[in-house]
Amino acid sequence: MASLHTWANSFPGWAFFCCCCCLPLLLTSSLPLKGAPSAHHACRLRKIHFQQPYIRNRTYTLAKTASASDKDTDNRLIGQQLFVNIRENNRCYMMKRVVELVVKDVLLTEAKSQYPHVEEVAQFLASLTSELSSCQVSGKRDHIEKNLEQMKNKMEQLGENGKTKAIGELDLLFDYMENACTDAPKKGGNKKKN
Repeated sequence: MASLHTWANSFPGWAFFCCCCCLPLLLTSSLPLKGAPSAHHACRLRKIHFQQPYIRNRTYTLAKTASASDKDTDNRLIGQQLFVNIRENNRCYMMKRVVELVVKDVLLTEAKSQYPHVEEVAQFLASLTSELSSCQVSGKRDHIEKNLEQMKNKMEQLGENGKTKAIGELDLLFDYMENACTDAPKKGGNKKKN
């Protein structure tokens, strides 16, 4: 009984301590709520995805094969122009959208039968966009939509060579995705042979 009386007397002190000290700490914690991933983590991929030699080699080999058929060295589909007016925290979302476009409109078309390893690379890229399914744009998406539309228009203007060019730039796509969506970006993601 004495211990119950002591606890009851100290309860207001503990309640005051919890309300004044613990509650503000919990409310300002940087931990995401259960079931609600933070925007930063939703737009991040593990570096390990890009460190698999097998898929990197398949992607780069496919790009090299297609770029040998691409006679147009004046145009670029995958490049820094994709990031014009795009805030850095929206670059991964932008790359997710570009990858979705390339997989759907290029790799899963007749290209499957024209080039080696297309299906493997398409599956890999689709798995990355699937992992980024919770990645959303922060703020307005006007510039993102405009840059995507410009890329689509350029690909359409180039006709069949537009798809060849997109496949020939898969190495760039791989590097840009890695740079935009991993916590430790790799240097030199904007290199490309002419």
